Amino acid sequence: MISWTRSSHTWQLKKDYPRIPENTLESYGRDVKKLVDYLETENITAISDVKYSHIAGFLTLSKDKELNAATIVRSIASIRQFFKYLIIEKLIAEDPASQIKTPKMKKSIPGIISLGDVETLLVTPDESTPEGLRDSAMLEVLYATGIRVSELIGLKLNDVNFDHGYVIVYGKGSKERLVPVGEAARQKMLAYLSDSRPLILKSRDAKTLFVTRRGKGMTRQGFWKLIKNYALKAGIPKKISPHTLRHSFATHLLERGADLRTIQIMLGHSDISTTQIYTHVEGERLKEIHKKYHPRS
Repeated sequence: MISWTRSSHTWQLKKDYPRIPENTLESYGRDVKKLVDYLETENITAISDVKYSHIAGFLTLSKDKELNAATIVRSIASIRQFFKYLIIEKLIAEDPASQIKTPKMKKSIPGIISLGDVETLLVTPDESTPEGLRDSAMLEVLYATGIRVSELIGLKLNDVNFDHGYVIVYGKGSKERLVPVGEAARQKMLAYLSDSRPLILKSRDAKTLFVTRRGKGMTRQGFWKLIKNYALKAGIPKKISPHTLRHSFATHLLERGADLRTIQIMLGHSDISTTQIYTHVEGERLKEIHKKYHPRS
């Protein structure tokens, strides 16, 4: 049986990336455990005996199981970090994962909802209750900024500058960026802080901006459930996730004349090629308009 310690590996990841989301760490741990399980079926009993061919075999098996490209890319990242940790700890002399090439992912057009559906969703929470006012503020901030759900639930009180109307966001790779929130989201946050958050906390102290009755920050899974329930109440037929509002944020900005570079900065994309997917969304919209109104379409 191969000996490995998930806690040690997680510690190294936290050391290298102090703001890495907890759910990402959990995913890395699961990916490495799957590799270890596979190696044991290949009768590999020492991690130092692992070769590139073993890792390649594991990845081939993953593809055969029809795992999606994003899952495989993340698995490769997990494996690379794991063997990097083993090198740092001098548990192995050579890195068998160094030869792994990351496959190019086909960029799919992200799901979005219309401005009308967004406005319907934003007014769905019952603001007469502390949780409803909190949820209303969270939805408003999510659409106003386009930040990721992990970034939203990770916001701290001192990450918000109400005077100048922006939030400090810590994205992937612990990169920090400033994102404007807009007046509507600013007012919702102020109302939440004065009328809702104290009632939810009940004299307890918390650094996290958005909190639950447990006195802690909301989980990623918890917010996913909330937004799906609100979409159902709002009568929105499409499947809604936090990322839907992120995609809608970017698309609606692009439709109204914002340039890709500005959208890239606000979304926290390191490469503008990632942001360029939204030009496909705009292209599809233009094709629909052309087809509907051109006399010879």
